[in-house]
Amino acid sequence: MAGHNKFSKIKHQKAKNDGQKSKVFGKLVRFITVEAKKAGGNLKSPGLALAIEKAKKENMPNDTIDRAIKKATTDNSAAMENITYESYGPGGVAILIEALTDNRNKAAQEVKAILVKHGFELASPGSASWAFTKGPEGLVPNMTMPLEDADIEKLHALVEALEENDEVQEVFTNAE
Repeated sequence: MAGHNKFSKIKHQKAKNDGQKSKVFGKLVRFITVEAKKAGGNLKSPGLALAIEKAKKENMPNDTIDRAIKKATTDNSAAMENITYESYGPGGVAILIEALTDNRNKAAQEVKAILVKHGFELASPGSASWAFTKGPEGLVPNMTMPLEDADIEKLHALVEALEENDEVQEVFTNAE
């Protein structure tokens, strides 16, 4: 039985873990890059300090963090920008999708495609943001909506699909 030894199990598990870590690190590098550009490389700026703190919580190596900051302060490439997309999900749940991209059109089409695939669509700006207030930990729902089990499963599938997209940073819902 080829491929059923201890080494191959370890190899496959490591590949899976490395893939997940790579996806998280990629998002964090984008976040650090944007904050470093805003702060001009000042490590004491609150936004950049928060980005570095998030990266360290995920065990990102210091040299990776330093490279991201250096790239942001010396590189004159396309500017990354934060974009918030709004939608309504299963059971009428408000969904805010925060993306970080250098190509607005591409990001919008990717988010739209994910929503359509799950049976939903983008809402107009301001139509779902009223359900949230900005808090110290991010967006906090003003009120929560109870969902049935079937709607909860649909919502989990939608949120997972959105979070798998490289440009989507965070997804907020007001579901209970």
